[in-house]
Amino acid sequence: MRKSIGMVETRSLVGAIQAADAMTKSADVKIINFTVVGSGIVSVIVEGDVAAVQSAVGNGVLEAEKISEIISYNVIPNPNSEVDKMIL
Repeated sequence: MRKSIGMVETRSLVGAIQAADAMTKSADVKIINFTVVGSGIVSVIVEGDVAAVQSAVGNGVLEAEKISEIISYNVIPNPNSEVDKMIL
């Protein structure tokens, strides 16, 4: 079971890459999924300790919104193991 997962979804590949870069540089998190959803929407999912993921998602959103539209973002502390089936 993961400690925490965080997601940022943008309407731009470049924005999602910017978010991923900011998230991994600002906190001790690991990218576990990067998905081009379609219609220009791209999502990045990271995992780590709850505080690190919260910080990473916050920083990722701040950086990505400078160059793209943020569709959504969320942090799930202690996700159920069934969530892994949807992510991986």
